[in-house]
Amino acid sequence: MKKTHIILLIGLAVVIGVILSMVGDYSSYESFTKAADNEGIEYHVAGTFVKERGMEYNPLENADVFTFWMQDRDGNEAKVICNSDKPKDFELADEIVVIGKMDQGTFYASDLLTKCPSKYTDEEIAIKDQNQEG
Repeated sequence: MKKTHIILLIGLAVVIGVILSMVGDYSSYESFTKAADNEGIEYHVAGTFVKERGMEYNPLENADVFTFWMQDRDGNEAKVICNSDKPKDFELADEIVVIGKMDQGTFYASDLLTKCPSKYTDEEIAIKDQNQEG
């Protein structure tokens, strides 16, 4: 076998390995139930803030602890303790994604992402589209 063939095979193996490792890193959103069934494994859970249960955040006492209740997309509720400050306009978020691990019924989030509501209503978007067409 020629040296170039060996180098090409090794290069191909490396490329395949990189692609497979990248595919394994992409995660989909899971539920609190799956996170509870597999404690200690990190998951991305998407859902909404349960306003009725409120939140706890006291930046004077500890600015790096933010606690709230969240309902996942399957309707399961869990207490979330996030090790970061409360995001601006958290209460207005359409959707929340927490990244972390479940431990004894509480989800410990290492990161928190919020999806803010659109600043345009459906009616304003329709008017804007009509103006662009006409």
